[in-house]
Amino acid sequence: MADLQSPPPPRSPTDLFGDPIDSHPLWFNQSSFLLPTFDSESYISDLRTFVPFETLRSELQSHLSSLKHELLDLINRDYADFVNLSTKLVDVDAAVVRMRAPLSEIREKIVVFRAAVEGSLLALQSGLRQRAEAAAAREVLELLLDTFHVVSKVEKLIKELPSMLADLSNGDLNSAEKDHLSNGISFQHTENGTNPREAQSMLLERIASEMNRLKFYITHAQVYLAVILMLTLLAFSCLGHCFIDGLQNRDENAIYNCLRAYAAIDNTRNAEEIFRSTVVAPLIQKTIPHNSLGMVGGASGDELEEDYKQIKQYIEKDCKFLLEISSTGYCPSRSAVAKFRAEAVYIDFIRQWNVGVYFSLRFQEIAGALDSALTVTSLVPIQNSHKGGEHSQDLTLKPSVTLLDCLRSCWREDVLVLSCSDKFLRLSLQLISRYSNWLSAGLAARKAGNAGSYPGSEWAISSVPEDFVYIIYDLNCLLAEVSGDFLGHVSELLSSCSTEVLDLVKQSILQGGKSLKDLIPPVMYSIIGTVVEKSVEAFLEGERATTYLTSENRNELLQGAAFEITGRYHELAADLVSVTRKTESSLQRIRQTAQRRAGASSDVSDNNVSDTDKICMQLFLDIQEYGRNLSDLGVEAAKIPAYCSLWQCVAPPGRQNTISF
Repeated sequence: MADLQSPPPPRSPTDLFGDPIDSHPLWFNQSSFLLPTFDSESYISDLRTFVPFETLRSELQSHLSSLKHELLDLINRDYADFVNLSTKLVDVDAAVVRMRAPLSEIREKIVVFRAAVEGSLLALQSGLRQRAEAAAAREVLELLLDTFHVVSKVEKLIKELPSMLADLSNGDLNSAEKDHLSNGISFQHTENGTNPREAQSMLLERIASEMNRLKFYITHAQVYLAVILMLTLLAFSCLGHCFIDGLQNRDENAIYNCLRAYAAIDNTRNAEEIFRSTVVAPLIQKTIPHNSLGMVGGASGDELEEDYKQIKQYIEKDCKFLLEISSTGYCPSRSAVAKFRAEAVYIDFIRQWNVGVYFSLRFQEIAGALDSALTVTSLVPIQNSHKGGEHSQDLTLKPSVTLLDCLRSCWREDVLVLSCSDKFLRLSLQLISRYSNWLSAGLAARKAGNAGSYPGSEWAISSVPEDFVYIIYDLNCLLAEVSGDFLGHVSELLSSCSTEVLDLVKQSILQGGKSLKDLIPPVMYSIIGTVVEKSVEAFLEGERATTYLTSENRNELLQGAAFEITGRYHELAADLVSVTRKTESSLQRIRQTAQRRAGASSDVSDNNVSDTDKICMQLFLDIQEYGRNLSDLGVEAAKIPAYCSLWQCVAPPGRQNTISF
């Protein structure tokens, strides 16, 4: 039977090589539709870049058809159970009635319990509300009592003023009677050595402190407003009259107490206005009367200078005492200083002085002056430069003079602001660094022979060796100034700082001086590299070297030239000896070869002196004379490594280890 079965139909090429009928392309992901963040517009915009709309529509229609088929299959699969459901549900109403009875009972209990809880909650809320109202009423009552006590105290203090301003200024006898009727306060102060004016100012200070308490009570309870306003006006009036009287009579104690009272009530502007109208305005009127204002435009410079001096004298005589009253000592702790700096008046005053902008302007002024001086194209000494010996501190080159002037400008009394002392210290070090970089770039350009890679170094290319003598001289002067007077001046200005800060400042300035000192050897080497081609002795005996170089610098220059010349001499002599020995060795081998060909014995030694020995002997005599000449100049030849190597190269075998002339 198996043999009689028909074979399966042949499969088409689409079935073999194409995609299955129910399959979808890889770009069509069905799970994307189930995501909670699925968005149809973004989905289509993502696929439109590589899938045509027709293809996408056909795939979506195919997917929709498959979903409909699946839905029908699910409905048909459970349809029989759905139809038979009514036959399986028997006596449902009776079961519902049986379950409803206990549920109704539970509901009734819950309603009763809820009513009881709500009643208790309402009772508690009512009790809490009554308690809060009682607490608020008690707080208001306490506030009213405190306000009443303060108002009563202020009224009592105002009544106890020793004397009224009119009686005090007129000096009549009624003041004594009023003082006698004011609970004896004035007589008590008089017996204690306090004048009535000072006693009045002290009492006004107490009133001001109590008025400050009233401000707090007013913000919390709007009570006694009329009384408080009347007391405030009366206290301000009495305080103003007392302050004016203290200024007119120059009573420092009374002025101090009044100022404390103004500070307590935060009314410093009124004190400033009174001082301006009582003291400043009469002084200006006395100096520049109203009838001479029309002549100010044609006034000469001498008249304005005289007015300025007169105003300064008035300030010194009639205004400076106010600064002495509030001088140092009234902020004894850091917290007091912090509180003082947190006041609005102090903040407004400090806001007028923008220290950052001031330093920026000074920075541009000082650093710009040095940059302008460093744009020179040649080293030309300034006129009238002093040439008075190696200890002279007069600089010769304009860049050096400008550097020293800029360093001193940073710490001048009319420039320095102590709060910016760290910035001015940094500026000083930057000036020294700028000068050092200028010199280093010039030396590098001179060594390279081209100033193209070093902008602003044209001066080094065009300078002769004698010009670098000025640089060495200026470096010595700057080093002495920076490490001496300049350091002492800065330390004196910063003497109020701690020891640790002063040590750091000293180290930084000395480090800047060391950077200047480190420039001297490269400058020396630049001179040596040029003068060795000429006459070192003529250079050292020249006018500039004898005038501007110290004995130490001359010795260093001579030592460097001796090392350089000896090194070159050693190279030439060693090359000569080496070439001579190689030539002599070659000739000897040729001669021995010729003797062997002729049949002569090659063992016969040649007792004649070789050319190499002759040259070494001549060089040995020369370096002995050269060593004696170095000794005459003060240079020890035995301490020059190149000379020792040359001695061992040309000296006889018995004298190679001992250098003697």
